[in-house]
Amino acid sequence: MIRYEPADSFVTPRFSGVRTFMRLPNTQDLENADVAIVGAPFDTGASFRVGARFGPEGIRSASHLLRPYNPSQDIIIFEHLSVIDYGDVPVVPGFIEESYERIREGLEPIHRAGVVPIVLGGDHSIALPELRAAAAVHGSLALVQFDSHADTWDSYFGKKYNHGTVFRRAVEEGLLDPARSIQVGMRGPLYDAGDWDASLELGFELIATNGVRELGIDETVARISERVGDAKVYVSFDVDFVDPAFAPGTGTPEIGGFTSREAQEFLRDLAGLNIVGCDVVEVYPQYDGAGQITALLAANVAHEFLSLIALLKRGGRPTTHTKP
Repeated sequence: MIRYEPADSFVTPRFSGVRTFMRLPNTQDLENADVAIVGAPFDTGASFRVGARFGPEGIRSASHLLRPYNPSQDIIIFEHLSVIDYGDVPVVPGFIEESYERIREGLEPIHRAGVVPIVLGGDHSIALPELRAAAAVHGSLALVQFDSHADTWDSYFGKKYNHGTVFRRAVEEGLLDPARSIQVGMRGPLYDAGDWDASLELGFELIATNGVRELGIDETVARISERVGDAKVYVSFDVDFVDPAFAPGTGTPEIGGFTSREAQEFLRDLAGLNIVGCDVVEVYPQYDGAGQITALLAANVAHEFLSLIALLKRGGRPTTHTKP
């Protein structure tokens, strides 16, 4: 079997070469892959800022700083995983339903090959075709969603598909098992008092930011693990979960959020969940400034996903887990 891993940065420096994720080989060889990094450069589902179509490019660029060993999880990722940068799935700019079909068609073969996709968004509307592709292979899934918005509106301007309606549609289509799903981090002004009630009515558990602050991260993650159990799970990470002080380059920023360090803690404590797919979405490089801090955050989120999948393949939790 061919094993795919990043280029050796002691042979060629990290600032050189074509911008793939972590300098991984750009190939669609699913037979020899465990994980595929996939871009979904679509932002026509956004309700405020646009520009997330450039998110995959920005995340890939920032990812060249990453290294193979995650000391907090005590895992050398590429000792356990063969990982490829699959490239981008096709989209139709300006046409959401056509793009949904192309994204689903692009991702489903990855799941059928037994490969775990890590999708780089794109606005959060891409989660619906991601889940369609995953559920076609794995059946109804648990969801762990880190986000400042619940994304369970029924419609927006009378339209059923956008980044604020995606998880309601996923439940209606039978892609998610709400009883095994949880949304974490909701905050900010709402249109009315019932906005979050929509999630509860669908059957999700929802822990808003205020609730997380009261419970603490450890107890929140314990609730996530209890909720999901041994179900196959899709993890969706919207970078606006993190405070705009640490992630300014996003579409609908909400103050009062989490630090990048806290985001790492949440993700690292998910070790042991049966992850069959995941994404990091809503990166807008044009709002990110010269430092690429949101893209760097997103790249590190994807690195944590890789670490979790490597731990799962190795067979267990980290041996010397420490807080970040």
